Amino acid sequence: MNQIIAEPAARSLTLTFADNSLLSLLLGDHDRNLARIEQRLGVKLACRGNRIAISGQANKVAAAEAALSSLYRRLERGEPVDGGEVDAAARMASPDSDPRLPLSDLPAIRTRKGAVGPRSTGQAGYMDILARHEMVFAVGPAGTGKTYLAVAQAVAMLVSGRVDKIILSRPAVEAGERLGFLPGDMKEKVDPYLRPLYDALQDMLPGEQMTRRMATGEIEIAPLAFMRGRTLAHAFVILDEAQNTTSVQMKMFLTRMGEGTRMVITGDMSQIDLPPGTRSGLADALDTLEGVQGIGVARFATSDIVRHPLVARIVEAYDQRMEAVRERHQSRMPDDRDRDGTRT
Repeated sequence: MNQIIAEPAARSLTLTFADNSLLSLLLGDHDRNLARIEQRLGVKLACRGNRIAISGQANKVAAAEAALSSLYRRLERGEPVDGGEVDAAARMASPDSDPRLPLSDLPAIRTRKGAVGPRSTGQAGYMDILARHEMVFAVGPAGTGKTYLAVAQAVAMLVSGRVDKIILSRPAVEAGERLGFLPGDMKEKVDPYLRPLYDALQDMLPGEQMTRRMATGEIEIAPLAFMRGRTLAHAFVILDEAQNTTSVQMKMFLTRMGEGTRMVITGDMSQIDLPPGTRSGLADALDTLEGVQGIGVARFATSDIVRHPLVARIVEAYDQRMEAVRERHQSRMPDDRDRDGTRT
């Protein structure tokens, strides 16, 4: 007997927008924003006057309605809408997504350069964990916003007076013991390894304010080795690229935590640069500490990647290849032996 699979019900609806000037910003040049939503959500959109008609499968029509309404509310608040915001709204509203909150109630981190909101359901959960836990581990592929959102939370807490300083750190794995042979003073030697942290800070703070706060010590950027022997109190401390720490380094870092301090540890377990046979301190910490009261863990998936859409496809392709290699390896695990017990 052939099984009959019911097709999802089709639906059409029309949205009306009161402000034509905002509607033009919502559409984008040559309606490119509508085209992005059509491509991401699999619906048909048509604009006539101050109305946008949506047609397609019922769940996808509902998603497009939510995305367009969210973007229009953003414009009403005076916030910009660009390609990244359109992609984020479509991603958050997608039927394949499972947001815990409606788009209108999603969390935001507020800095002096504006509100930073989630661009994926994983980011929404991460921002909630950042607000509720003193120590947070964020693990997942590149491009999911692990470091960026941690820096945003740190800046928000600094400018509101909830912490006295921000400390950003990374292990300078590639330099190792050869650090002294690099040209320049210590700052010039380690700056290349810390550049992503500078970039995130520059997105959150005006340039002159960032320079002033670094000069006064309110913002400190240093390699992990500089943390030894310190007690970090009333600070927001971020350890980036933590998959490249050893277990000893990770324990050293975590035990620097002092009164009134928040810590965020970020990493991508698929990009470990440690010598072969060296266990990642991040993996060891997760195995040891996950479930401990006061510690939150945010795990990101490929669907949370918010960079260029091609990045997600690249990560998926690598993951699929690695999975195929593992399967081939496991299929060869049983020993093939002769009847007398010797290997064939």
